[in-house]
This record gives sequence, structure tokens and C-alpha cells, in this order.
Amino acid sequence: MSVPRPEHPRPQFVRPEWRSLNGEWGFKIDSGDSGLHRGWVLDPEQIDDRIQVPFCPESLLSGIGVTDFMKVVWYHREFDVPTAWKEGRVLLHFGAVDWSCRVWVNGVEVGQHRGGSVSFSLDITDALGDVNQLVVRVEDDVRSGLQPAGKQSLLHQSFAASYTRTTGIWQSVWLEAVPAARIDSVQILPDWPNERFVIVPTLAALDAPHRLRCIASSGGQEVARVEGVAGNGLPIVIDLPSPRSWSPADPHLYDLRFELLLGDEAVDTVESYAGLRQFSIEGDRFLLNGEPLFLRLILDQGFYPEGLWTAPSDDELRADIERAQTLGFNGARLHQKVFEERFHYWADRLGYLTWGEFPDWGLEGMNFFPPREDAVHQERALDNHLREWCEVVERDRNHPSIVLWTPFNEANRRKGREPLYDRAIRKVYSLTKALDPTRPVHDASGWTHIQTDVYSVHDYEQGPARFRETHANGPCDIGAAREQFGGEPGAAYAGEPYVVDEYGGTWWKEGADQDASWGYGERPKDAEEALARIIALTAILLENPRVAGFCYTQLTDIEQEQNGLYTYARELKFDAERLRHAFAAPAAIESRRPE
Repeated sequence: MSVPRPEHPRPQFVRPEWRSLNGEWGFKIDSGDSGLHRGWVLDPEQIDDRIQVPFCPESLLSGIGVTDFMKVVWYHREFDVPTAWKEGRVLLHFGAVDWSCRVWVNGVEVGQHRGGSVSFSLDITDALGDVNQLVVRVEDDVRSGLQPAGKQSLLHQSFAASYTRTTGIWQSVWLEAVPAARIDSVQILPDWPNERFVIVPTLAALDAPHRLRCIASSGGQEVARVEGVAGNGLPIVIDLPSPRSWSPADPHLYDLRFELLLGDEAVDTVESYAGLRQFSIEGDRFLLNGEPLFLRLILDQGFYPEGLWTAPSDDELRADIERAQTLGFNGARLHQKVFEERFHYWADRLGYLTWGEFPDWGLEGMNFFPPREDAVHQERALDNHLREWCEVVERDRNHPSIVLWTPFNEANRRKGREPLYDRAIRKVYSLTKALDPTRPVHDASGWTHIQTDVYSVHDYEQGPARFRETHANGPCDIGAAREQFGGEPGAAYAGEPYVVDEYGGTWWKEGADQDASWGYGERPKDAEEALARIIALTAILLENPRVAGFCYTQLTDIEQEQNGLYTYARELKFDAERLRHAFAAPAAIESRRPE
């Protein structure tokens, strides 16, 4: 049987010696949370069901297809490693495991991780034998209020804008051979005005003086080579002759090679890439490489009918980007999910602008979910958010396609909890800026702003006349939904770029079973009426000189939510040319300024 999702999971940090562990694993739902007491760590043959990793057990592609709550699940996989690997260190990588996991190799606990959306690695060298037993125990409780869940349903069934849950391993698992002295990570800072990359390494186990060599290539030809003393946080600058910028029109990528040198020998080598670009804000406009840019985004939630949060193939990750570009969008708001690194790779390659977001729904007291009387519970939830959000920014900040960070969605400033809310937003904003000073930070999409570089609203009004009236006088506060859930106003508009980053959501589904579907507003009588509504709403935003960008909801239907431009099976609902004409802004819009 072929290995599912066999491609390298981390294309911006590649070593030659690696091995995928995707495929068939042992699996067990531990309904009574008794697996530890029953000795499954030392006797993993008891984990005797079968699952296809990296697909979650709720999905059809996993071979399990159980959609009820699973608070504890177990995995088991046998593996060996090449003898040559044991001369250095062996790392075990997980793309993502939702939510809290413990990992054993041959009965030895090698590590733990909390957070369902971000990648992590464990050094398993000291636990290895000839044939190795890998056991993973995962806890997942989206109803706790303590863990970010995104659009995973808190009820048994999917409903409204909440969908089937994802439990356990849902991204690729792989092994990698590394030297003891090595490059752990590299931050690549694109310094577009000065025509250079600034490389900031993090290194491990340097027990002697080393040097770091950085080689940049373009179109297969080396264009720059520089080396310097290797040290954690010591920057190395790569000046680029005749530099070529990255943009949607020309998504040029430089190949980068990092070599850790001991004397004349390269003891570690990592292949990477980067794009030279600058995304910035000037007044109420966005700029890319110094030129005005109007954001034409689509809301993408990254769900797939058979894989849920996991794309069935690498081709499908690329195809969703191409589907959006076909309709005139220049990017996407990656909504309530941390997308896997392969998606960002394709966005980099295809010139697709994205907003990096976090699945913060489910956190106690921050969105729709009312806080408990115990404020400590909400503090714990926010700590979980902050810890994992920092890991997300550090993992993804080298991708040129990501132009903005959005740590919260429709965050709600509840009466009586304003100090806690304000403190949380300011803390996340400041930490995000510290981890990545090169990008704007959008504190909370849609409802209540406290400290932000972008002012956004969500408006699902379906009547074009009323929609035009709402936005005619520039930035406004769409507060009805926030107030419905007990929210209090936040900071007023202060001249930031104004983005209607959720609108549309026009409900349309062909067929006789429409009563089982859901969308925004009154359902149109036919596809032509739905398309006319989409075109009219979009034209209002494109004609408004005070608007810096929009985000249409959404790319595809998801389960019962039937307001995509494509069906859940990725079939286009409307005429592609008419949609493209509606969404693709003319060149005049790119450079306009308010009168």
C-alpha cells in the first residue's frame, strides 16, 4: 500500500536523511481513560485497531470514521532506523496532534506536547533499539473551555458554523537524522529596502568554534555566498545583486542553503528558500514592495470532505489556491485553523497572500462562550492560547506569502471582564510584534478591537442598498453580533486600513435537500439571484475609496454550511468569468486614495 501524504512535510527546512512514518498504525479509543493502568505503554499490541495516519479518526480517510467525542485515544507504530543514523541524533517530528499528547519509545517517555495546531519535535536517540515501539497517547476535550478548538463542534453533531471535530494525529509524522551539533532553526528576515536577507540562526550542541555559511541561488545559479561565526542569534547578512522581488505577479523564490562548518567540513546542511518582499502600512493603505495593494481575499477554512482538517493529497492543497486565484482573489484569510506548512509552501510558490490566523474559538470567555465565575479558568485558557500562538508565529514567519497575523476571531469584550480581555489582547499583540516585527498584527477579526494595525468589520447584510449605506461614510462598527453575545465596545477607528474581512456568505445550494443546509440571509430563489447578490455586494466595496480590502465568505461549502463559491466537493457553483470580473479589482483601485 502506498504511503499517504509522502511529500516532505517541512519544505522550508529540509535535510536529506528523513523517513515518513505515515501509513497504517495501531489505534484505540480509550473511553474509560484506563490505557495507562492496563499497560498499553509496555504492551502496545493491545492497541489493536487500525488507522491511516495522518488522517484523524473522525475522517473517512482514516478508516475509523467515529465522530463522537473521544477524550483519550492511543496510537502504536513499529519502526527501525538505519544503522548510520545512530552515529548522530534521531528526531521524531509531528506536524500536529490535537490536543495534548505523551510519547513513548520502547517504554521510555521521550516527551509531551500541548497544542493541537502546531508542529513539534522530540529527540528519541537515547530510547532507540533495533526494532522500536512508538506509542502516543492523546487527550482532547473541546468542551473544557481551556483549549483552542476552532470550528470543531461542541455538540455531538455539526451545527451552523461548527463542524466535525479533529482528534489526535492529523498531520504527517516523520523521522530525521541530524548531527549532534546542528542548525535547529533559522529566522529569515527579508530586508527588501536594502536588497538583502538577514539570517538569524538557532543552533544546538556547539562544543567547538563553528562557522555558518549561507548560499543563495536564483534560477539554479548561485548569486551570493557569505559565512560568519556561528552563534545563537548572531545575524548573517546575504546581500543580493540585482535583486528580484516576490509578489503575486512574480512569486520569485531564492533557494537558500545553510551549512554549519567545523573547520572546512560541513557538519550539518539544511535546504530552504525565501522571498524578498516587504508588506507594510502607509496611513490607511496596504503596500507591497512600496506599491499600494488592495486585498481581495477569500475566507478559507481548510476542511475536506474525506479528510476534515487534513487534505487528502498535496495536490489538493495546491488546487484550493488555484481555485481561488481562478476567481480573481489574490489571497485568503486562513480562518480558524493553522494550515500545514505544505499549504504555505504552495502559497509561496503561487504568489498567494494569506493572513495567518489561529483556531481560538472554544476558549473560555473570549468569543461566544460565556466565562465561568472563576476568572482563573479563563486565565488558563488564555495561557494555552498564548503559548501555542507563539509557536505558530515562530514556525511560519519565514513564509513570504503570509502578510499579516490575526490571533483572534470575533473576540468578545464581555462586561465585567474588560480588564482581563484588554490585557490579553495587548499581551498577544506585543508578543507577536516581538517575535515578528516585519508584519502588521490584526488583533481580533471583526468585532472588538483594542490594539491593532488593521481595523476590520464583519457584515453579512444581504441587501445591497443597506450594505452600501452602512459603509458609505467609511469605517464603521458593526456591533450587533457582539452585543448579542454580551460584548462591550472597544477602541474606536484610528485611521488604520479598513477591511470588511467577512461579508457575503450568500446561501445557495442546488437540489431538493436545501432545507438541511444553512447560510446567511434569505435564500435566493435561484443561482442567478445568488450570483447577482454576490456581484452587487462586492461592487460596493470595490467602489468605496475608504476600503483597503475585503474577504468574501467563503471558498467552499462545509458540511451543512452552504455558502461557498464551490461545493464541499470543490465543484464551482457559478459562472467563473462573472465571478472573476466581480472580484478582480481593476488597476485603478490599487493606487486610489480617499478624497
